[in-house]
Amino acid sequence: MTAPKADLLQGTLDMLVLKSLTLGPLHGFGIIQRIQQISDGLLTIEQGSLYPAVYRIEQQGWVSSKWGVTETGRKAKFYSLTKSGLKKLKAEEEGWERLSLAIGKVLQST
Repeated sequence: MTAPKADLLQGTLDMLVLKSLTLGPLHGFGIIQRIQQISDGLLTIEQGSLYPAVYRIEQQGWVSSKWGVTETGRKAKFYSLTKSGLKKLKAEEEGWERLSLAIGKVLQST
């Protein structure tokens, strides 16, 4: 039996993309795979959602891109985390921790 898929809260996709790039450059499909792998398959990102997010965060300067060749020999754009992207990720992680703590307190209340 497979676990149910989790829905992403609005605004979390950017953070997940940035986090997926902390280990090094990835192409779009690689980002999707890394997020699925790290979440044990609970998070599935569609290409139609990923690419607008990647373009948006690239315009913000949080990622940079350059063309390269995938492990299967296909030409693809590879995305890398920038210094400002790492700073943004840290801020997002701190915000997520505060939000998670607050929601947990509400859910645990009687």
